[in-house]
Amino acid sequence: MRIQIFSGDTLWLFSQIFNVPLRLIIDSNPNVNPNSLMVGQTIRIPGYVEERYVIRPGDTLWRISQRQNIPLTRIQYKNRQINPYQLRPGQVILLPRKVIWRVVQGKQAYSYEDMMNDLNELRTIYPFIRTNTIGQSVMGKSIPEVTVGTGVKRVHANASFHANEWITTPIMMTFLNDYLIALTNNQPIRGLYVNPFYEQTFLSLVPMVNPDGVNLVQQGPPQEQPYRDLVLQINNGNTNFSNWKANIRGVDLNNQYPARWEIEKERKEQEPAPRDYPGEAPLTEPEAIAMAELTRRRDFRRALAFHTQGEVIFWGFLGLEPPESETIVNEFARVSGYRPIQYVDSYAGYKDWFIQEWRRPGFTVELGRGINPLPLTQFNEIYEESLGIFLANLYL
Repeated sequence: MRIQIFSGDTLWLFSQIFNVPLRLIIDSNPNVNPNSLMVGQTIRIPGYVEERYVIRPGDTLWRISQRQNIPLTRIQYKNRQINPYQLRPGQVILLPRKVIWRVVQGKQAYSYEDMMNDLNELRTIYPFIRTNTIGQSVMGKSIPEVTVGTGVKRVHANASFHANEWITTPIMMTFLNDYLIALTNNQPIRGLYVNPFYEQTFLSLVPMVNPDGVNLVQQGPPQEQPYRDLVLQINNGNTNFSNWKANIRGVDLNNQYPARWEIEKERKEQEPAPRDYPGEAPLTEPEAIAMAELTRRRDFRRALAFHTQGEVIFWGFLGLEPPESETIVNEFARVSGYRPIQYVDSYAGYKDWFIQEWRRPGFTVELGRGINPLPLTQFNEIYEESLGIFLANLYL
């Protein structure tokens, strides 16, 4: 929501009137000098939307305030260019509505386009978040990163490396949405007030690493060539892609990292396939390259990759993980009920590479239980299990 500056206004005053933390208002207006506001300037108040209201006979701002359950002062400040004593029927004013509802409706098929639409709306309501493109998929879809917070502790989480594990994306997006609601309304999540986390932690999220694959599983083969013929050939002509984990070229993105990649190359699929083909070399696929370049650039303290399924958390790689990894995974297990597993006969994954290259805590979190893609009937249960992990990633 935008509001115009009048003489005597300060960001602190708006923080008090609209009940939004001052830090969030400052970060929502990066090009505004908070100590030198200019009359006529427009600033953004996060956590609000504007609603048009048409004045009816007998209306006063006080009556509108009572009927709409919006504090009178907020209506007055949003409409200061209007004489409150000369309201006319048919006149339009703008009501500042505090957002306490989710934009993200995750308990449904959730495509790349759904995610992008939700990110655009969240960015409008919560302009203190930042989004940037870390790269493009094989088919040219932008892969977004979302960042929240200003802290020096940089942590990362990603979802949908694997196409038929796409439920991880709406799970992550729902957490992002709930975190933003809690920040702007100063409300707790599971008894934890999250505003201190904002200033302690820089949170990086990549909600959909494999957008082409996700859309393939949900929507079937694309119309664009040569990709349509390619995926049908790889899938033996079958138009059911529910078993597809790979990107659109049939490369498993979580077998693409130079962490004993040669072992996976030797024993896994030897040509493009719906799953488990590690490619002709490490980091050949644009989606895997984008994640590697992001990780190098951001210098994360720890990284989490969300997958399905099994209700387990993998946390070690060849003994290269630091001692603190065990402390962290035990907390993840406590808040989720998931079982920690230190080592597994698997290589070339993002988590493996992160641990190998930085000797920092890396985790693969396997959400839910069953056959991929997991049914949406599990959504609420999975979200409640994973919520503690998302929160712990902020406070640990």
